[in-house]
Amino acid sequence: MTSENQASETPAAAQPLAFDITRIMAALPHRYPLLLVDRVVELVINERIHAIKAVSMNEQFFQGHFPGRPIMPGVLQIEALAQAAGVLAVESLGLAGTGKLVYFMAIEEAKFRTPVLPGCLLDLHVEFTQKRSRVCKFAGRAMLGDKIATECSFTAMIADA
Repeated sequence: MTSENQASETPAAAQPLAFDITRIMAALPHRYPLLLVDRVVELVINERIHAIKAVSMNEQFFQGHFPGRPIMPGVLQIEALAQAAGVLAVESLGLAGTGKLVYFMAIEEAKFRTPVLPGCLLDLHVEFTQKRSRVCKFAGRAMLGDKIATECSFTAMIADA
């Protein structure tokens, strides 16, 4: 095998994956109206995920947050990041079909930078900062184009459903 061939061969685990809503629903227990990940653009096992939340005016939370000036609540932006992290953890740790769930444990250093309005595509970028069999830590940022909407660090635990 030449060095050129070695450079072009990448282990299967490093190949980026993309998921539609059906695959997302297989990884997460969430359902409407609380399923906040619509598509996975890229998932690199054991590393990172880039997912999308299409923010529609039809979202239930816009009825009360705020009438006449709809803004996606920051806690739901963090929940969307946590769900993207859940997909990353389920796929990386092989949890699908095991009866295990990824439970949100802690949020740290949350910052809200730009309001998220109806009609936005919220890009969810999450990466592992620490990965163990029962507890994982993540860094996440929700983006609107090149602007940061929300960023935080958070922790989740793996436990029986």
